[in-house]
Amino acid sequence: MELQKITGQRVGDHYFKYSHPTGLTIYLYPKESGNTTYAIFGTKYGSIDNCFRRSDEPGPETVPEGIAHYLEHKLFESEDGDAFARFAQTGASANAYTSFESTCYLFSCTERFHESLEILLDFVQSPYFTEETVAKEQGIIGQEIKMYDDDPQWRVMFNYLRAMYHAHPIHLDIAGTVESIAQITPEYLYRCYNTFYNLHNMALVIVGKFDKDEVLALCDKMLKPCAPVRVDRVFPEEPEAIVEPKVEERLAVALPLFQFGFKDDGGTPKTEKDLAAMEILLDVLASESSPLFRQLLDEGLINESSFSYEYFEGAGYATVMFGGESHDPEAVAKAINQEIARLEREGIPQDAFERAKRALYGENVSALNSAASIANGVLSLTLKGRELFTYIDALATVTIDEVAQKLGTLREDHSVLSVIRPL
Repeated sequence: MELQKITGQRVGDHYFKYSHPTGLTIYLYPKESGNTTYAIFGTKYGSIDNCFRRSDEPGPETVPEGIAHYLEHKLFESEDGDAFARFAQTGASANAYTSFESTCYLFSCTERFHESLEILLDFVQSPYFTEETVAKEQGIIGQEIKMYDDDPQWRVMFNYLRAMYHAHPIHLDIAGTVESIAQITPEYLYRCYNTFYNLHNMALVIVGKFDKDEVLALCDKMLKPCAPVRVDRVFPEEPEAIVEPKVEERLAVALPLFQFGFKDDGGTPKTEKDLAAMEILLDVLASESSPLFRQLLDEGLINESSFSYEYFEGAGYATVMFGGESHDPEAVAKAINQEIARLEREGIPQDAFERAKRALYGENVSALNSAASIANGVLSLTLKGRELFTYIDALATVTIDEVAQKLGTLREDHSVLSVIRPL
């Protein structure tokens, strides 16, 4: 049993990587501090994976939107009952989520860890779909879709993505539409399950107090061998240009909500250094200690509690986003563009760069005290071909020139403003 030890020299921490004979990659991160042990079992399969090609088949296949999310709901059911009820018996707190690029099942507990891990490994590998249960779920998920249709935060985000992306499925709702989920059958669910829930396409991360040998022995007992099928995502060609620069809608909100940002090059894979440089740039540009934030606050254009920013990127898409509440979203967008132009003209101040770099490095090192943060971070990075300590090292070593280069990707002619105004 060959465990690869991965050490973060800067942070003085380590974890173990194990390639199980079934194809599953297992990460074991011992944490003696804290009382909680956290496990997350995830597959590289999300809402954007509606067209795919298996390595053992000649051509691509297209399936209805929303199947990844549908599968997540259905996997908790089995002939013997509900997985949540099984976790309740061990005292574990369980959950699951579907994102654009992954589906993950998790639990945390303070005792009876091995019993809970056995439940996790069992139900995720035991699909059970019938015509009756699938039809029942269509009504439940249909209600969920309608609920999100009325959610202003959800609408401002997806209006933004639809105004930015012509063809990439990132602009499609994670849950699909009422029409698309009506097409889902047990056959579709088994087809997508057997394609994406292949252990070669999955990872298991465990963080906390546990015995490595006992965990791996349980994995040997529970994991089911499967053929090494590779799955390629097939995306339509996405133009460089945006769809439209501005989109508005009216809903029941007290103040206008906005999402403003820039379309980046999604076709080039992003490294840990790319992420670090962009996140430091966003901190320099719009954190609470930045001139832009103080200006927006002083002019009453934003409120402190709602303003946010992030770099949102993945397979074939990438965008820098700012969001929040404002009585004048257009003025916020104009101020952001002006500040970007100023930084391009005058350069990024060295002291602002050093402050942002220290702040982000400190935040990420501090997150290593949380079992949940570590587990979700390791899994998210792994499914995108990245590594946790490499990312933290990138934050420590990125240069001001590398950060300044990212300013060139924030082009005004590639920007979108999405606004939800009061009725």
